[in-house]
Amino acid sequence: MTDDENDHANGHHEPERETFSHDPIGHASVRGGMTVGEFADEYGHVGLGAADLHKAVGLTEAMFDDDVTVFFSLAGAMVPTGMRRIVADLIRDGYIDVLVTTGANLTHDAIEAIGGKHHHGEVTPEGKTEREHDETLRDEGVDRIYNVYLPQEFFATFESHLREEVFPTLAEECKKEGSVSIQRLTHELGRANAEINDRDDVEEGPGIAAAAYEHDVPIYCPAVQDSVLGLQAWMYSQTTAFSLDALSDMTDLTDHAFDADEAGAFIVGGGVPKNFTLQTMLVTPRAYDYAVQLTMDPKQTGGLSGATLEEARSWGKLEKDAENVSVYADATITLPLVIAAVRDRLES
Repeated sequence: MTDDENDHANGHHEPERETFSHDPIGHASVRGGMTVGEFADEYGHVGLGAADLHKAVGLTEAMFDDDVTVFFSLAGAMVPTGMRRIVADLIRDGYIDVLVTTGANLTHDAIEAIGGKHHHGEVTPEGKTEREHDETLRDEGVDRIYNVYLPQEFFATFESHLREEVFPTLAEECKKEGSVSIQRLTHELGRANAEINDRDDVEEGPGIAAAAYEHDVPIYCPAVQDSVLGLQAWMYSQTTAFSLDALSDMTDLTDHAFDADEAGAFIVGGGVPKNFTLQTMLVTPRAYDYAVQLTMDPKQTGGLSGATLEEARSWGKLEKDAENVSVYADATITLPLVIAAVRDRLES
């Protein structure tokens, strides 16, 4: 037996491993009375998605530093499912510098601001098929977002809100300027939401657009046409001077990217907001230094919603040495947990 064989047989031989280091998996310990920050720390001892969420907490904490310009991308049904206050509070407390979202989230945000409510619902009640259930909801004038209900009369209230409180001011500006930017629309929407919420003493808070208006945080909505807000804007434009210039937002948005010493992207969901946020860096000399993505979309389809942050690096949207992580789970679960843990670290 050779010396090497003898060493191996006696357990002394340790082959060289280029990528392996001694870092054993621990076991999470949970107990009553833990803070959310302590709970997230336990995720750092384990594997799979919990380890990714732990990393997301760490990167978000670094991103929320005063020297980092935070671009927050919000897609999906985040407002109607109850994530509205989390985002509004982040804006009010100075953690978000730029918000990119959907017309749908702005629609539902405004509905809550002026007194409407979303309600708990069912996907398939006992004794009915899903189709039968939705046919009944149609007859009753109730819209369904998975297990959330919204009575359709709130859309009528929203239309009146736009036509009475938001669009007229913008139409007057269009008479002079020819058009207004989408960001100008979201700004005016936030103003109106805040004023009506206060005037009518609405129980629910004024919300995301109002917080952005009050704290001078721009909201960009690149696919505003794809929403009830967009439909109402189009209908109002048919009989007035009101007109939106979709391209004018690009200058303002890229200015924020140019002015950033460091930049971070916090991406909830996919869709147009995700790509609009990431592509901003394509026309600047730099790219994102941090990126956190909360998603359920797979990469195998080749679609932009499922595109990994590593793929974004190949385009020059992330710096080569950028720190990034993706957490694959329902964002209504992961967003509150990540933000609560980060706030616990930063504010305790």
